[in-house]
Amino acid sequence: MEFLYEYGLFVAKAVTLVVAFVVVVATIVGVASKQKHGKGQLEITSISDQLKDITQYAKQVLLDKNSAKKLAKEQKKVEKAKGKQKNDEPKPPRMYVIDFKGSMDAGEVDNLREEITAILCVADKDDEVLVRLESGGGVVHGYGLAASQLQRIKQKGLKLTVSVDKVAASGGYMMACVADKLLASQFAYIGSIGVLAQLPNFHKLLKKNDIEFEQHTAGEFKRTLTVFGENNDEGRAKFKEEIEEIHVLFKDFVHSQRPDMNIDRVATGEYWPGTKAKELGLIDDITTSDDYILSHYPEREIFSVKYSVKKNVAEKLGMSAASVVERVIMKSWSKARHWF
Repeated sequence: MEFLYEYGLFVAKAVTLVVAFVVVVATIVGVASKQKHGKGQLEITSISDQLKDITQYAKQVLLDKNSAKKLAKEQKKVEKAKGKQKNDEPKPPRMYVIDFKGSMDAGEVDNLREEITAILCVADKDDEVLVRLESGGGVVHGYGLAASQLQRIKQKGLKLTVSVDKVAASGGYMMACVADKLLASQFAYIGSIGVLAQLPNFHKLLKKNDIEFEQHTAGEFKRTLTVFGENNDEGRAKFKEEIEEIHVLFKDFVHSQRPDMNIDRVATGEYWPGTKAKELGLIDDITTSDDYILSHYPEREIFSVKYSVKKNVAEKLGMSAASVVERVIMKSWSKARHWF
């Protein structure tokens, strides 16, 4: 009996601690949720300066003392000559670098539009925009908007280059194909020009447990397939028709951006590594974003443009949990044959 008493006391303490922890967390989230959303901030950093610092440091370490002294003198002369340059002398063209790592809902498009707007406000006609893109695709409307944002760059007469180091599939390729020049590393996944939609149906499970489900709609095809109701062949046929229509729109858009490509050959939902993608006309050249940037240094001034929003406590707590789930899902998808 004494053992049972002590065991019961231990369980009671444990439950109390758990409840107290839940209450504390709930209180923090409740208070934090009342905070205002963080304001966005535009960050522009010089990649040219970073490359310059790397080069100087490497030379200082690798050169002998005499060579290092000679190099230091030469650098002083160059800096002195730059100081004497007149303000009216033409400046070298610039390259603006944007990083886009897209999730399934393409929520990153909010930052992308701010970054592109900032660039368009200051860029000259000889400048270039490089987008380092990584995405396995996602929702149609989200990536459609993201592709439209990239089209803004071309509409302003600026050269748009997209570089894919890892993956640009489905909605990711919808964005990438907008580029004047599309680059990819040799093992990057490219393509997946297709549409996928799937959902579970629990109707039989509900019926087995005598659970009724009601759904009322106005309009013959307001709801084609349902998760809880009983689906029929007519709804399935309409759902399939809608998917096919989206696929046609997808194909037409890609073909309008890359008219020389055999769209029927590549719009099968398949994806290919960069080397094969080049053979099929999905990309223009095999290279990495790093090599492409280096090939324009120091002829161009190169800047990284990033727009970020500071999150409040509630958003950080929510995002930390969501990011874990997303990483698990994306890790599973990376092993699967198909991308969304």
